[in-house]
Amino acid sequence: MSQRAQVVLFYTLLFVPVALCWAGQHDVRDLHTQHLRGRAIVHDSSQLSQAYDFIIIGGGTAGLVLASRLSEDSNHTVLVLEAGNTGDDVKVSTDIPGNAFTHSLLHTPYDWGYNTVTQPKANNRQLYWPRGKILGGSSAVNGLYLVRPSKIEYDTWADLMQSQDNGAGAKAWSWDRHFPFMKKTETYTPPVPDAQSVLNVAYNLNNHGTNGPLHASYPGYVLPVVSNWIPTLQNVGIPQSPDPSGGQGWGGFIATSAINPTNWTRSYSRPAYIDPLPPRPNLDILVGVTVTKILFDSNLTATGVQFAVSKDGPVTTINVRMEVLLAAGAIGSPNVLMHSGIGPRDVLVAAGVDVKLDLPGVGQHMQDHISSSVTFKTTAETIVSMLAKGAADGVPPGQSSPFLSFVNSATCYANTSNLIGSYDDAVKFQKTVLDSLDQSVSTLIPSKDPGVIEGYKALYRANAEKILLSPVGQVELLLYATGNFGPGDQTISLQLALQHPYSQGRLYITTNDTFDTPALDPQYLTHPADATLMRQAVRLARKIAATPPLSNVLGDELSPGPSVTSDDAIDAFVANDIQTEFHPANTLAMLPRNQGGVIDTKLRVYGLQNVRAVDASIFPVQFAAHMQWPVYSLAEHASEIIRAFHNGVADPDDLSSTPGGNNTNNNNNNSSTGNHHGGALSSSIPSVLTSAVALFAALAVVL
Repeated sequence: MSQRAQVVLFYTLLFVPVALCWAGQHDVRDLHTQHLRGRAIVHDSSQLSQAYDFIIIGGGTAGLVLASRLSEDSNHTVLVLEAGNTGDDVKVSTDIPGNAFTHSLLHTPYDWGYNTVTQPKANNRQLYWPRGKILGGSSAVNGLYLVRPSKIEYDTWADLMQSQDNGAGAKAWSWDRHFPFMKKTETYTPPVPDAQSVLNVAYNLNNHGTNGPLHASYPGYVLPVVSNWIPTLQNVGIPQSPDPSGGQGWGGFIATSAINPTNWTRSYSRPAYIDPLPPRPNLDILVGVTVTKILFDSNLTATGVQFAVSKDGPVTTINVRMEVLLAAGAIGSPNVLMHSGIGPRDVLVAAGVDVKLDLPGVGQHMQDHISSSVTFKTTAETIVSMLAKGAADGVPPGQSSPFLSFVNSATCYANTSNLIGSYDDAVKFQKTVLDSLDQSVSTLIPSKDPGVIEGYKALYRANAEKILLSPVGQVELLLYATGNFGPGDQTISLQLALQHPYSQGRLYITTNDTFDTPALDPQYLTHPADATLMRQAVRLARKIAATPPLSNVLGDELSPGPSVTSDDAIDAFVANDIQTEFHPANTLAMLPRNQGGVIDTKLRVYGLQNVRAVDASIFPVQFAAHMQWPVYSLAEHASEIIRAFHNGVADPDDLSSTPGGNNTNNNNNNSSTGNHHGGALSSSIPSVLTSAVALFAALAVVL
């Protein structure tokens, strides 16, 4: 062997093991990974290219999924524009699950801190609407619930789109077609033994993913009172769900939570989809900028995106080659569209925005889950009482622990019969709802557009005819065992939240400045059915609280109080007590265009050539679920649709293809599965070896 070959061999034997070891390091707390994490994140627009293939507006729950999946293809460049900051300086709040209750980021600069317009049926109040303004969006600041909608709800969605594409595109959004993408996003871990001894969780591993980026699990510590939840519900006639993740998300169960059980930290879109990635020169994430508008040519093809750091700051334009993807949420996405000249003509003209496309459904069909609670004194331990006794003592500052991973996860989705009293009573209630459709159309729809009105009718009938008498929950009840209601009172609350409101509102802009907050009008409680269901939910909460074994640890009712019993008194309490459950949606609804729809079955904005929306704004129906899990699976599904379109491979919604399968394509020479347990980082090994080969070749030339 020549001397030069010996030297090359020496460096090969020295470098390859180091390279392989380097590529395999993927602990999010490792210093090297901290370095990798920052490579895609930039703070100055001068570091950007002049143009990108994909520009994603919003670095939240959906936006970071899209960024991760689309940048798997090294032939495509991806830019994410996020208004919030990285959140690196508030990781104690984001990463420790229990701090969602005790050190919340709500009412801080990491919260958009919206407020609705005055709600006449909510005692003339303006209600606070928090949304995450941080890399990771609301997935970084929420209550960590991972609850899937039911099969009935997804199939209702698909039925609403049957008139499009001869029904072919609609099938993509049925439960059976979309379910693989729900599984693709997650790595599911059953409860640890100590927690399972209290929770007694029912689950079916066939309904869960085992190799996805997002961790779905349970707290490492569970308050003993939680063990009373399922038996109490069964004693009032509400059964335990056999597996809420398999399409039967009703009855009582312990919800999965976005918790990484390897270190008891929050699993959200950034640590799940971005932090573990190998270096990707084709991905840039710019934080701290607000998108002001999308630019269009005369054919309504998006040519670029404008953004600014502040209201009076300079505006920067970045060009787009392929698509603009709206992922700014149910408020941000329609806001950007309207300021770009896409929306209801009357709204745009009144706001002083040039109309590029009259699309009346933008901002319409807004719905949200409203929440109230019934609160009791308790003799049981709560998080507040445990913290007072030093349960978290000894945990190093800034780190999590099994106890600090506790979140409220005991839930129940009560159907109409559970609330109204019997199935026969529920049938009578349904008739009342259907009979009031014409009255609702004439008085409750904020738009005069015929298409939007037809969409309201379609959504109303779907809700009343397909969901109202089904097992699907009309109200969610949560066992809220965190702590004090008032000074000196150790309390437990039963929170209750309306899931399928008949009231619909809208979002609209009032100025031509994107930095000005849009008007948010959900029209809470304007339909009498919503008030009836909330009133009955208060009574059901009291019934549950008075039933053993939960009643054994609950004492006096503190709110609304034992004197509040009549219909009028309960209605008045609810009107003054409701707040958001943090689930606004439906403002760019996937409906036929002649029903006020904004998005087609491929997630494209009607009338635009290359703009799609991928977030909770596109759901046509309000789900009996928490929003983050359906948004994750939506973004996984969307990523495959988009990549298939631009790479000339089989559409994942072609009935002959397998959804949620292999992400690779013939043009992809730097793909990765995004698997938090090594898949994403394992794809860095070929690139490291490629670099090694290049180094060895250079050495060979030199030597």
